[in-house]
Amino acid sequence: MPKKLITELIRSYETIIIHRHVRPDPDALGSQGALKQIIQHSFPEKNVYAVGQDDPAYTFLLEMDKIPDDIFQGALIIICDTANTGRIDDERYQLGEKMIKIDHHPNVDSYGDVEWVDTHASSTSELIYEWYREATEYGFQMTKEAARLLYAGIVGDTGRFLFPSTTEKTFAYVRELVRYDFDRESLYEEMYRVKENVARLKGHILQTFTLTDSGASFIKLTKDDLDKFGITALETGQIVGTLGEIDGIVAWAIFVEEEDNIRVRLRSKGPVINKIAAKYNGGGHPLASGATIKHWDEAESVKKDIEAACRDYLNNK
Repeated sequence: MPKKLITELIRSYETIIIHRHVRPDPDALGSQGALKQIIQHSFPEKNVYAVGQDDPAYTFLLEMDKIPDDIFQGALIIICDTANTGRIDDERYQLGEKMIKIDHHPNVDSYGDVEWVDTHASSTSELIYEWYREATEYGFQMTKEAARLLYAGIVGDTGRFLFPSTTEKTFAYVRELVRYDFDRESLYEEMYRVKENVARLKGHILQTFTLTDSGASFIKLTKDDLDKFGITALETGQIVGTLGEIDGIVAWAIFVEEEDNIRVRLRSKGPVINKIAAKYNGGGHPLASGATIKHWDEAESVKKDIEAACRDYLNNK
């Protein structure tokens, strides 16, 4: 069983380095940070690191460790919440001795010496807690900080328990996590606080979005738009759900111009979109994905694919 193998490998290595995907969300950071906390608290003699690029919007959850290349030599590498190797943050994962993959996305890219992929789980944070419950037999211990991080990851990836991925198991695990003494009110405030400039950008989106007959909606944000509202491309993750409550919208894409490419944020209420994302250097969940294109001409191709998916979905309902 993967969970037992994961436990055995963690116990056998002195240096453990934990990665997650680029452009992290609460689940990526929650699973990564909680795993680090659990291992470090349970076995203080081990060297445990969480690596990747810091996201200023999420430093209230976790800040990354800065380590030199030589630390990777002979280390156990654990990759959380990352479907394919192209999205692993910090390419030095390749310098490690052994690798574990823990994920709940569709297994597009099989990698690692041990893989635990469960697409029925609400989040990778849920999987980390599931692993922990069995690992207690081998001396692993929870902390309130690890519980906070796992709770944040589950809340983030279930849309505050509203998404269909939320199961009876999800609620059972959350019930156990909230027994630990962390400040849920403060956590929610940090996760869902909206700055004035982000709120104004949401207003702009609500005024300018387009809607096709098939139920597809699109938003284009150029660098000039971002400058106008004083927002970075990274921060646009806070506005991706803005169109979700509008009646008639079935799936939508937000195109965000960056320095060297165009980020595509995809969301859906039914049509499967992760296969579309995979065509454009991306991936993700069936209803929530991301992709990257190089030129605005490619955006038209993405739009056509989304419209086709929406039509198929509506015709087969």
